[in-house]
Order: sequence, then structure tokens, then C-alpha cells
Amino acid sequence: MPAPQPEEIFERTREEGRRRLSRAPVELAATALVGGFDVALGIAVYGLVAAAVEPHGGAGLAHLAGSLGFGIAFVFIVVGRSELFTENFLIPVAGLDRKVGSFLKLLELWGVSLVFNIAGGFALTVVLTSNGVLRHGAKHAILHLSEHVADYTPLTAFLSAIVAGALMTVMTWFVEGAAESMGVRITMAWIVGTILVLGSFNHAIVGVIEMFYGLRFGGPIGWDQVFSNLGIAIAGNLVGGLVLVTFVRSAQVFGGSSGA
Repeated sequence: MPAPQPEEIFERTREEGRRRLSRAPVELAATALVGGFDVALGIAVYGLVAAAVEPHGGAGLAHLAGSLGFGIAFVFIVVGRSELFTENFLIPVAGLDRKVGSFLKLLELWGVSLVFNIAGGFALTVVLTSNGVLRHGAKHAILHLSEHVADYTPLTAFLSAIVAGALMTVMTWFVEGAAESMGVRITMAWIVGTILVLGSFNHAIVGVIEMFYGLRFGGPIGWDQVFSNLGIAIAGNLVGGLVLVTFVRSAQVFGGSSGA
């Protein structure tokens, strides 16, 4: 079967975007809450895998293995149809019409998904960091991960967030439009989830939940760092997702259509 053309991918993405924009706030909140759960669980898997590998393979191999383990979180998100704030750049933007109400629904989608991703992630993090739920070695691995993000300078945090936003939006382009088989979608989700954590790219939801773990485990992280990094990450993710991918992909589609 030939690969779909950009115009076909964009049309599929537009249809999914219209569906997302038409949902009620309760549905948005529930979907986003589960997305937060998935990320928090993925970070726990990172810690467990890294802790198991480090005594035998060293810190570098442990980080690689843990990052591969974290990729399961994005597989859960794609297969289970939960949702992250950063998945909602290309898809709903493609589904916009010229009515004011459509843009208001986009803002509602962004706001609800962001808040409930964070709420879901925080809630499951509290459970996973209580009363020895996770094995002891996982704490050290997750602390190292969260402290790395917390130590970014504002410029590094912003530039890293641009990369994270672009990666996430490229993932949605493939998962929602280009990939017709579930196997390809799972592979793409796993690859992007792995790269995000392997490179410690500053993803608004993943980063803030990593820092929640750091707070709960007693790391040298303050709430001021959590919220300041969250603001920087949101700004960078928007730039990466909208400017580097959404607008470029739209130009690819409409530029090709006008020249045909």
C-alpha cells in the first residue's frame, strides 16, 4: 500500500481536530487526567528499569534502558486514547474554522488538558512515592532525572522545550494521519517517548511530573522551580509545536495544493 500523501494526512488530522474541539469539558478533563496518570507511571517505570540495570551496566546504560522503559507511557497514551497538552497543537489547529467559537474551544482544550494532565500526574505521583511503593533504587534514578531538569538555565530550558514541542507534534502527525497500522503508531509513540527522556528535553507535562517526584523524594527542588520551569516549558513547547511543525506542515500541504 502506498504511503498517504501530505494532503491525505492533513485531512485525517483535520477530522480528528474537529472531533477534539467538539468535546465537552468533562470528556476533556477525564481524557487528560488519564494522560497524566500514564506519564507518572512511565516515570516510575524509568526508575525501576534504571535501578535494575545500573549495578551491572553503569549509569549510561541505565539511563538508556530507563528511557526505553518510559516510552511505554506514550504507548499507553496512544493505544488508550488518553491525551497530553502537547498533543493538541497540530491536530486541533488543523480542525479550526474561522468562527470565534472555534478558537475559544481551542483555548478551552489547551487549558483543561494542561490542568488535568498535571492533576493526574501529581495524584499518581503521590501514590507511587508513598510508603515504599517503589523499590529503593528507583528513587535515586528518578531524583537524578528530576534534578537534571531543575538545573537548566532559563535559556536552556526554553530551547530544550522547543525540541520537545516539535517532537510531540511530529508524533501526532504520524500517529493521527500518516500511520495506518496500530503497530506503526505504537512504534512512533515509543520512539518519541524514549527520545524525550533520553535527551531530557523539557516537555511541559513530563518535566513537571518529574519535578513532582523530586519534591516527594526530598530532592533539592522548590515549588518556585516547578512553576517557573512549567511556564518556560509551555512557551517553548508552543513554539516548537506550532512554528516548527504545525505551520510548516500546513505550508507543505497548501503549498503543494496550490502548485498542483
